[in-house]
Amino acid sequence: MPAGKIDVAYLCDARIRIVEELKRVIVGHAEPIDQLLTAFFAGGHCLITGVPGAAKTLLVTSLAPILKLNFKRIQFTPDLMPSDITGTEILEEDRATGNRELKFVKGPIFANIVMADEINRTPPKTQAALLEAMQEKQTTLSGRTYALPNPFYVLATQIPFAQEGTYPLPEAQQDRFMFNVMMPYNTEDEEVKIVQAATGAQQVSLRPVISGEELLAAQTVIREVTVPTAIFSYIVDLVAASRTGETTATDFAKEYIAWGAGLRASQNIVLGAKSKAALSGRNTVTFDDVKAVLTPVLRHRIGMNFRAEVDKVTVEDLIKWLQEAVPAPK
Repeated sequence: MPAGKIDVAYLCDARIRIVEELKRVIVGHAEPIDQLLTAFFAGGHCLITGVPGAAKTLLVTSLAPILKLNFKRIQFTPDLMPSDITGTEILEEDRATGNRELKFVKGPIFANIVMADEINRTPPKTQAALLEAMQEKQTTLSGRTYALPNPFYVLATQIPFAQEGTYPLPEAQQDRFMFNVMMPYNTEDEEVKIVQAATGAQQVSLRPVISGEELLAAQTVIREVTVPTAIFSYIVDLVAASRTGETTATDFAKEYIAWGAGLRASQNIVLGAKSKAALSGRNTVTFDDVKAVLTPVLRHRIGMNFRAEVDKVTVEDLIKWLQEAVPAPK
């Protein structure tokens, strides 16, 4: 479909077709798929957190052929270097003239979808190689700046618990991810279907649904979705209520939160709600759209303190309490 003719009805239909394709290889995980597509159509990066074997990698690798995008996977390991991601300069000799010159060899970051597999298994120095790319859609080497393909997405997977040889993502880098999507274990019935499919001989070939050009047009359509003023105020108030040290902080925030969500949280809640509305075929955001994106946006932007660990209070608990404490928009 020509990019100029894309509207919310087309986006709604595209989302349904993408989900149908994903269901041919992914069993269950309806909510994580919905959240990932919500962020994807809005142009945001995603952090996908889950236990080993929860289909995190399969979900990401299945998206690329459906979306007709160039895909590169980087397996993050403790010995991975920043140049292994961004690329490096090599000295190349012209055999005809004997002249030597530096030539830039692009790394795997030069793709539409970059999968950072198990990103917390590499030290912060290498994790930070993605930071400029995620924020500026470019990378700099030896004083020269190279533009990245458009659209550009970083989809990073990580395990949710500390193991030997893992390094938590710095807060500034976590903040660049629009959503933190949780991938839990499958149910018993779902696991039976997975085992049957994985041990069978049938091969699934995924069909393309939407192109990169259409995705870029979709981002424009999503940003044009209307948000009522009352919802803007609600989002700002809710995020402000998480900030300890501020007069807007709730009592439980002061007790359990080490640091609250910043401005990017408010921006991404609005953008996520717009994407949720557009993918549902609507031009106006509702309160339900906001509620649907609050947890994946705030989950990695609120730091819990030691008291929360002692009292076994999770970040999901805090997000629920914030919703109860801040009056819903009328």
